[in-house]
Amino acid sequence: MGQAVDVHRLHFAFTVTFHYIFPQLTMGLALLLVYLKTKALRTGDEHYNRAARFWGKIFGINFAMGVVTGIPMEFQFGTNWAEFSKSAGGVIGQTLAMEGVFSFFLESSFLGLFLFGEKRLGRLGHWWSAFLVWLGSWLSGYFIVATDAWMQHPVAYHVGANGRIELASFWGLLLNRWALWQYAHTMLGAVQTGCFVMAAVGAFYLLTHRDQEYGRIFVRAGVLVGVVAALLQLYPTGDAQGKMIATNQPVTLAAMEGLFESRQGAPLAILGQPDVERRKLDNPLEVPRMLSFLTYQNWSANIRGLSDFPTDLWPDHIEILYYSYHIMVGLGTIFIALTGLAALQLWRKKLFTSRWMLWLLMLSVPLPYIANTAGWITAEIGRQPWLIYGLMRTTQGSSPRVNAGNVWFTLIGFMGLYSVLAILWLFLTWREIELGPEHTGHLPEAGKADD
Repeated sequence: MGQAVDVHRLHFAFTVTFHYIFPQLTMGLALLLVYLKTKALRTGDEHYNRAARFWGKIFGINFAMGVVTGIPMEFQFGTNWAEFSKSAGGVIGQTLAMEGVFSFFLESSFLGLFLFGEKRLGRLGHWWSAFLVWLGSWLSGYFIVATDAWMQHPVAYHVGANGRIELASFWGLLLNRWALWQYAHTMLGAVQTGCFVMAAVGAFYLLTHRDQEYGRIFVRAGVLVGVVAALLQLYPTGDAQGKMIATNQPVTLAAMEGLFESRQGAPLAILGQPDVERRKLDNPLEVPRMLSFLTYQNWSANIRGLSDFPTDLWPDHIEILYYSYHIMVGLGTIFIALTGLAALQLWRKKLFTSRWMLWLLMLSVPLPYIANTAGWITAEIGRQPWLIYGLMRTTQGSSPRVNAGNVWFTLIGFMGLYSVLAILWLFLTWREIELGPEHTGHLPEAGKADD
């Protein structure tokens, strides 16, 4: 970490990782708010309206934190990555501007109406405000993912006479095939975060014998939506994204799997430790031929290993890439098992009284945050040594006049400030959970929530 470019990378990695704690929950909760408001409209049960108001407040806290931590990243393109911004600003500026002008204002405007305008909007109008919050949130996610996807798989561009990258097709940028699959995979990850958080709060209420009607609503919603999201995360979205990596970034696939030598009928590594110096995977636990089958639907297909590529094209932190990828996949498998088991318990009408299952749901709440972070680490380290794959190396994109000492100074300052924000976020969120869904008034006697 002695070179300035390394500290620039660490600085941006810290800010974007901390920032993404908040959008992944808001994007997941946005869909669940629509679910709760739809149930309220269909059943006429006031419990669902109060549940939506409760989660709307937690959504608002996370939204505010996301805005505060997201704004500095926009400036970092200029302060830390000036050469990248100068060369590619004409392309990435399109999607970043649309995210701010269109989706952010859509989401923030209707979030205000959702939180403060329920009496004036009425039942149907309030449902529409929830729907438009969801639409704005997910549009915002698409524009950000489309920006990153272009860096992973640049399309619809040409290089001008001055050496700058110029946009050739606006729709080509937005409909980048990489962006479509990456977006679906990313949104499902966010939905899983929302589901686990909602189910965890519901499990807490049931285990502590308080607000039990809401506890059942939260657990039921989290499990039912969560099991669908977990399955779709594996197939087709995870499968399709893996195939795109195999086709467009084969060296990344080899590093992710710890495959140093090309193999026909390549095995899938479940466990193991990559030894980059000796170019081998230590203590491997492998499924024979499975990697070839998953990648090409051919048990004997050849998978290129790292030795097939020049070392200057290898990702520069293969160990981190390998472990982050396996953490993501391992946790994704756990999510399928956990939500599937909980759904089975729900079907058998035993979930709400199964203390061990409720404890599992409550204690699992950090796992989707870890899985989403590991997924983004996999994507970003996997792209190295390229800032824009095949076009610009990371070493060429940083700000040449900003030295390592200056970056360390601001990074330490950011860490201190963000630590305060983290404490504030935890306090405000816990305060809402402690107050519970009914703290604003008494619930009418009429109406029962579904078990």
